This record gives sequence, structure tokens and C-alpha cells, in this order.
Amino acid sequence: MTRNTSDHGTDDPVVGVLRRAGCVFAEEEAAVLREHAAGAAELDELCARRAAGEPLEHLVGWVRFGDLRLRVGPGVFVPRQRSLLLARIAVAAVRARRSPLVLEAFCGVAPIAATVAAAGLDARLHVIDIDPAALACARQNLPRGSGVHLGDGLSPLPPGLRGHVDVIAAVPPYVPDASVGFLPHEACDHEPRNALVGGPDGLDHILELIRAARDWLCVGGELLIEMNKAQYGPVVREGRTGAPYDCDVVSGDDGQTAVARLRRTR
Repeated sequence: MTRNTSDHGTDDPVVGVLRRAGCVFAEEEAAVLREHAAGAAELDELCARRAAGEPLEHLVGWVRFGDLRLRVGPGVFVPRQRSLLLARIAVAAVRARRSPLVLEAFCGVAPIAATVAAAGLDARLHVIDIDPAALACARQNLPRGSGVHLGDGLSPLPPGLRGHVDVIAAVPPYVPDASVGFLPHEACDHEPRNALVGGPDGLDHILELIRAARDWLCVGGELLIEMNKAQYGPVVREGRTGAPYDCDVVSGDDGQTAVARLRRTR
């Protein structure tokens, strides 16, 4: 399969295997696998595993997220490129504040906090997730001294942060239970279900976060949540009634992704 060839196009056997397996970006993935493989035997093995459905990022141990190369590992949730919208909004919110305290909830490998750190902003970073494997990667993606907390929701945070967080950014699991069958097989087979699915309407974790965040945000602090744009209506209702926030939304170019911005008013 890995015979010598100067053509990495249609005559490339690695590209051919990946294309037949349904990889849309077969040429790009073949180049990444070649960069990672120590030799022909390992390249053959990686190609076969990718064709069988393992995520490319799990195979090579990293994912490109904007300008960053983030550490990922087998079995962890891989940051999606659509979350760059949340990252940009979070950076803007942090830049508008002086030495802010920033939290990425449901952080996984911490792409949002890592983007804030890479922007060179004077922010104190904390992240939290329920998956220890993902947090092990997050520690490698964040500056030394960042707060890394293991647990569900916001309760594992140090009590001293209560009422002092300036920005909370999150990509909670927001796929409705009934929509799991529409997810790519590689996500269902190789990423934790609890990083993907958010209850009957996909809003279980989002609404819980809205309720919990008010106790941790300072007055004027912002909660930024990625979701599907169809979920924004219930989020606004919760934000304006259960725990009063000012609410607005930024829609992504894909026509599906949205970031809700909720500001604590009192």
C-alpha cells in the first residue's frame, strides 16, 4: 500500500484507501499520516485504522484549531472547527476586561482557554471537565499555573471563585438524544457519549449551566455558550426568567451553530 510514488494525488495508494473509506479530505489526511508515521509499516497501520473509522486526531495525537495545534488523545472529544466562533467571541470578551478570571466549562481538551492564552491576554484561566483523559490533554494545551478541575458542572470549582468569574465559555453536550443516529460513526464509536448528548432536547446541560453560572459570575460577567441555533429560544426564556441575564446571540456561518451571550445583570 505504501509503495514509493512522487504523486500524492489520485495515484497515491494511501489517498485511495482513505477515499474509498469515505474520507472527504483524503489528500490532507494522507499528508498528516505521513508526517506522523515513523515508517512504511506504521503508515500502513495508521491508514488501515483511519479507514476503519478511527478519528485522524486520535491517531496522530493532535488537532488543528485555528492557529493552534492542540493535544488530544484516544477516546476524548475532538474540538470542532465550528467552535472557533465561540473562541473568537471569548477572546473579544476577555480583551475588554482588565486581568479577568476566565473559566472554560465542559472544557474537554480546553480549546477556548488555549485560544485565550495564545492571544497573549492577561487572564487567569480555569477549566473544568468530567473526563480525566481530556483534562490530561488540557494540561498540556494550557499555560502552567492554569486551574484544572475534575468534576461535573461547576461545583468542583474553588469556593473563592464564587462571584468573581468574568467570563465563562462552554461547549456543553447539546445533541438531542434522538439525534445520535445522525452523528458520524467515528464520533459515536470513538468519543464519549456524555461529551455529545444533552438529553431529550439537547438542553439539559445548557440550562443547568445557565442556572449555576449566575452564582459564579461577577455582576456584568458573561456566559458564552455554543449550541444549535434552534435551541436559542428556550435558552433566552431560561436566561430571562430563572436567573436574569441580558441575552443575545451570534450566529455562525454554517447556518446551524450559534453562541448565546448572557450577561449577569445583578
